[in-house]
Amino acid sequence: MSEEGSFGLNFAEKFLGLLILIAGCLATFYTFTSASALSNFTDFFGFLSIVLILLGLILLIAKTE
Repeated sequence: MSEEGSFGLNFAEKFLGLLILIAGCLATFYTFTSASALSNFTDFFGFLSIVLILLGLILLIAKTE
């Protein structure tokens, strides 16, 4: 595989990771600040938000070859 074509794919992966990370941070913030409105589902949405943060970090840290 040539090095010319991998820059766009690498950039897209990092950019998508950053977007997912930001979405996860915002979801975590709004989940835990509105815990009274979510009542029983706060833990569930908090878990899903943390999964988004981890997925975004994995995409940012991963190396493509």
